[in-house]
Parts: sequence; structure tokens; C-alpha cells
Amino acid sequence: MLDGHTLPLIFAALMGISILAYVILDGYDLGVGMLMVGVDRPDRDRMVATIGPFWDANETWLVLGIGLLLVAFPAAHGIVLTALYLPVALMLLGLTLRGVAFEFRVKAQQHHQNLWDIAFVAGSTLASLTQGYMLGRYVMGFRPGVEAEIFALLSAFGLAAAYAFVGATWLIAKTEGELQKRAVRWARATLILTALGILVVSVATPLVSDRIFERWFTFPNIIGLAPIPLMTAALFAGLWVFLARMPRADHSLDLVPFLGAVGLFALGFLGLAYSFYPYVVPERLTIWQAASAPESLLIILIGALFVLPMILGYTVFSYYVFRGKASELRYD
Repeated sequence: MLDGHTLPLIFAALMGISILAYVILDGYDLGVGMLMVGVDRPDRDRMVATIGPFWDANETWLVLGIGLLLVAFPAAHGIVLTALYLPVALMLLGLTLRGVAFEFRVKAQQHHQNLWDIAFVAGSTLASLTQGYMLGRYVMGFRPGVEAEIFALLSAFGLAAAYAFVGATWLIAKTEGELQKRAVRWARATLILTALGILVVSVATPLVSDRIFERWFTFPNIIGLAPIPLMTAALFAGLWVFLARMPRADHSLDLVPFLGAVGLFALGFLGLAYSFYPYVVPERLTIWQAASAPESLLIILIGALFVLPMILGYTVFSYYVFRGKASELRYD
């Protein structure tokens, strides 16, 4: 029954899926951008070619997630955006800089092309760091204080490392030769940093709230939830061992590291979602307290039933068309 209890849950799930899709899909875009530091021009072109068909469409999930927050949970939208006004502005600046640099890097005069590549790296890095900072502020419940700021800064670098990792695994799947070998080295290095970032967030989250601590560390919850950290640890170990045997001459398993990275993001998101449920603003507003009127949510849901299949259909179609290794970057 689509009532005042069920509809907010549906929209919370849709918003969560949108955010997870964005973090994974645009995460590898941003990661590839950050990894362009110190790479020569031909390889930079190949790296851009791996994300060229996808990067702008991947940002659709961010628009969808924020849009759902605005229309379905307006009270939460006001609190979150007020608390994160500056980092949100910086994130949008970074995304805009990256988008402009992506178009101008091949259209500018040759002596300016390197400057636009620097802008591409800077925009990708700024967007990644600000998103990580916002994650840290959210986990800490937007509380003031030096400890909260330090944690937010650690989260900023942790998420940037995770984006670099998923970006490196994307390059493994989409490139070959020396660039693929370099991507394997990047993936192994950033895997360690990603593990440290997830560990910091996992340790800090239960300490933020007695309620979250009890959800994870009281019996029998601790038994039922044990598979999440155990699967995460196993996936980290498996990826480390697998990457040590990469690249393969036949390229038959090049997509496996990227799928493993997707699994890590999904497990991390699942842990956060369980920790904070039913709050959409930690310890302040529940899903039902922040939700719009049921009549409004029902109308929005009807619209979402048209929009979501279109986004999903286009995403699947584009990834199918541009499957396999990336070809030479051309603009003619």
C-alpha cells in the first residue's frame, strides 16, 4: 500500500541507489582525471578516451539524487545544503572546470593544451576532495569542533583515494599495453589507501552515536552483520592477490578488478545505510519527519517511473555500445 509510511521508504531507496550509482560511475571518471598527473600526452588522450562516451551521462545520477532529496525530503535538503553550502559550491566549481577542460583540451592551441589538462586534473581532484569532505561531515552529523573537521578532511582524502582506485581498475578494463601495466600499479597503491579510508570511516561511525554502536555491537546483531566486514576484508585481500597477477596476456579477466571495486563501494554503502537508518539527517530527522506529503510523493513517484527507466536504459545501452577496449581518441 502506497501510504505515508511506504512512500518515504521508496524514495529513500531511490535516492540511495542514485547516490551509489553516481559514486561508482562518476567516481571512476574523477579517478581517471586525478591519475593523469605526470602522464605523457598520448597516454592522457587514451585515458580520456576511456571515459569520453560516459562521463557527462554519469553525472545524471548526481542530479537525480539531489533532485530526489529536494522534492521528496525538503526539510532534510534545507539542513544538508545549509551545512554544506561551501563544499557543494566548490564541488560544482570542480565539476564545471572538469567539463570545460574536457572540451577545450583538444580545441585549444597546442601550447595551451597542457594547461587544460592541468585544469582537468584540478577539477577532478577538487570535486573528489569536496565529496569526501561532505561525506565526513555527514557521518559526524554536521557537528562543530576540531575533531569533526579532522575526520572530514581524512574522509576527503579517503574518498579521493577510493575514486583513484576505481579509476585505475576502469583503466585496466579499457586499456592495454604499458598504460594498462601502469594502471595495475596505480590500483595496487590506491587499494591500500582505500582500505585505510574505509577502516577510518568504519571505526568512527559507531563512535558518533550510541544508537549506531548498539546496532552493530550488541547480540545478536553482531552475528548477523558480521558478513559485511568479513566480505569487505575478503574482497580487499582477493583484489590484492588478483592485481598481483595482472595484466593477463589474453585480457579475459580485465573487468574483474573494476567489478571488485564496485563490490567494495556497494558494501561500504550498505554499512552506512544500515548505520544511519531511519535517519536522513543523522540523529536529527528521520525519513518520515523529512518527507513531503504523501499526495506529493505519489505524484513524484509516477514521474519517476517514467524517468528512471529512461536513465537506466540509456546507461545500459551506452555501456553496451562502447564495450571493450577504448579506441584512439578522435574529434573529427
